[in-house]
Amino acid sequence: MTIAITGAIGNIGGAVARALAAAGTPFRMLVRDPARAPELPGTEVAVASFADVDASRAALEGVDLLLMVSGAEAEDRLAQHRAFVGAAATAGVRHVVYTSFVGAAPDATFTLGRDHWATEEAIRATSMAHTFLRDSFYLDFVEDLVGEDGVIRGPAADGAMAAVARADVARVATEVLLHPSAHLDRTYELTGPAAITLAQAAAIVAEVRGREVSYRPETLEEAYASRARWEPAPWQADAWVSTYTAIAEGALARVSGDVERVTGRRPMTLREVLAAG
Repeated sequence: MTIAITGAIGNIGGAVARALAAAGTPFRMLVRDPARAPELPGTEVAVASFADVDASRAALEGVDLLLMVSGAEAEDRLAQHRAFVGAAATAGVRHVVYTSFVGAAPDATFTLGRDHWATEEAIRATSMAHTFLRDSFYLDFVEDLVGEDGVIRGPAADGAMAAVARADVARVATEVLLHPSAHLDRTYELTGPAAITLAQAAAIVAEVRGREVSYRPETLEEAYASRARWEPAPWQADAWVSTYTAIAEGALARVSGDVERVTGRRPMTLREVLAAG
């Protein structure tokens, strides 16, 4: 079986690439810039971007199993995804493993979750088998929410999120790629071991880093106003703010056991992620 992966230059794709290489499993990396592709044994490199249908189709010729790591946030990301899915189907790919979002739905409060739902639908509309890895927000990103003044701000109220470590998402993806027949047409919700509020997250960051960190709830108006200094496009501002409103409504509070069911290992906690970083 020929395996191809996208995103090998990034966090999740890169971790999967290293794990496959360590397991002695050959695979093909699809990258936009071959100069940035990791040098790993048993690999080949093909150049393509999601939006380039012809290059993607050529890069995927002969591929049976594809890990499609979702593209970088962009206003046209869904169009890029649909183009790539079409290229994969035309090239004869038989099974797509796609990194989706735990709240994926056509009306998801987290606006980017709607793109993930539509991408899943595009994959379902082909003859390709699928495995959807619906990961929650990343625990690795929690510390990035802390402002220069040590405050996490957002309209999350006292909602909780069962955020997951990128390392756990990569471990699940690797297991699926190594044993694909056991995961055909399955959807997994990838979460951490517990749902935590942003106040609890702030306290953990403060403890591990030995600094003052706190959480301050915002109203919607305050949230948009406090982010205006970065001059985001409207779609980007909506995505940033809806990160918090999705937490507030409880859409991300459910804890799933899928990480441990697939990998045999319990998922990492925020404290463990921070300690490892």
